[in-house]
Amino acid sequence: MRILIADDEALSRRLLEKTLEHAGYEVTAVENGKRALEQLFKPDGPRLALLDWVMPELDGPGVCRAVRTRSEQPYVYMVLLTSKGSKEETVLGLESGADDYLTKPFDSEELRARLRVGERILLLEDRLVQARENMRFRATHDSLTSLLNRSAVMDLLGRELQRSQREHKSTAILLGDVDHFKRVNDTLGHVVGDEVLIEIANRLLSAVRSYDYVGRYGGEEFLIVLNSCDPNYAPSRAEEIRKSISNHQINTVKGPLSLTMSLGLLLSADWGPRPIEDLLHEADIALYEAKAAGRDCLRIAKPLGKIEAPPVAVQQAVRRRH
Repeated sequence: MRILIADDEALSRRLLEKTLEHAGYEVTAVENGKRALEQLFKPDGPRLALLDWVMPELDGPGVCRAVRTRSEQPYVYMVLLTSKGSKEETVLGLESGADDYLTKPFDSEELRARLRVGERILLLEDRLVQARENMRFRATHDSLTSLLNRSAVMDLLGRELQRSQREHKSTAILLGDVDHFKRVNDTLGHVVGDEVLIEIANRLLSAVRSYDYVGRYGGEEFLIVLNSCDPNYAPSRAEEIRKSISNHQINTVKGPLSLTMSLGLLLSADWGPRPIEDLLHEADIALYEAKAAGRDCLRIAKPLGKIEAPPVAVQQAVRRRH
């Protein structure tokens, strides 16, 4: 584990460095508080620190106070080293943000024992952070495909639509539905169906940019949000996404399968400020136009007056679905 030593006395710093290297630590040694902060503020900086109380530039308590103001960084366990020993000074050091306090001269075995306490605390903190991140991931992602779940992708879509309106840009909304997916589940089983959904999710992610969003909208439906998408290129990008599914078979435990996806595309620039539910409903109509046209194709949602109204059969299918 990496540890920082900050001490302005060269001999003391060198002896401490040798002691800790012998104990198995990866040591970074500096001679003042300013350089200590530079090391601790690095993204991969040490998580353990031994700080001399009296140093030029910035003293040990000053380093502790500065580190504690940066709440976004991983926790750093800091031990103050000093020849001071009064209760008042001990309280001052701990209130500055230090975790522990050793009075010089100190026993090397006691130092190691106190550092092991620090390591246990850091390990516990890392586990708590990991548990929090796992909970956050489960709350916002689909458990099968690891895509954004419906709630999360809808929230991000709403924010993106607001941003595109402010910046006078266009957001492309794609609703995709795996064609004849029920047949896969009914004939090959849900295990194969799950394999198909996982692979399709991976292909959709690979077909979009890192700052676009892909979510599982429900069942075999997927919602894809193309941020700041030029309306002139949106249809071709949607076609690339469609072909990422249809151009290659999907390998499953029951053998390779050829599957396709139908897509409904809506460009926010065509519709202006509308409730997100209305835009998704229009994209849904376009999706069912693609289904009615024979599947494995793309249809674009346009406001009335720009294209003909959807076929009656399509409207009836949408009403039944909603």
